Amino acid sequence: MAQVTLRINGYSYTLGCQDGEEDHLQAMAQQVDDRIEKIKAVAGPSGESRMLIMAALMMTDDIFELDKKLSAVTGRPARADPKLGRKLGKLARRAEDIAAELEHP
Repeated sequence: MAQVTLRINGYSYTLGCQDGEEDHLQAMAQQVDDRIEKIKAVAGPSGESRMLIMAALMMTDDIFELDKKLSAVTGRPARADPKLGRKLGKLARRAEDIAAELEHP
């Protein structure tokens, strides 16, 4: 298992991932960091957990919109991928753990 150190909102996080997935994890972290920077540009800086939650909600909104577009193109409802649900759940729990660590070091 590989270890990757990510920088999000000025903080470093070391996470484990499958060998070969390091670049993918870095790209995802960059997306989160980009969202946080957009939020800060509009709303100003805020607490770390609030920034992570807002970024997660923005990204989830994008997923919902893409699902709607896919449904419109295919003519049938988009089906949830059970693996994606589990992955998102794990990411959400990890984000909550990180936020809790930052609030209560």
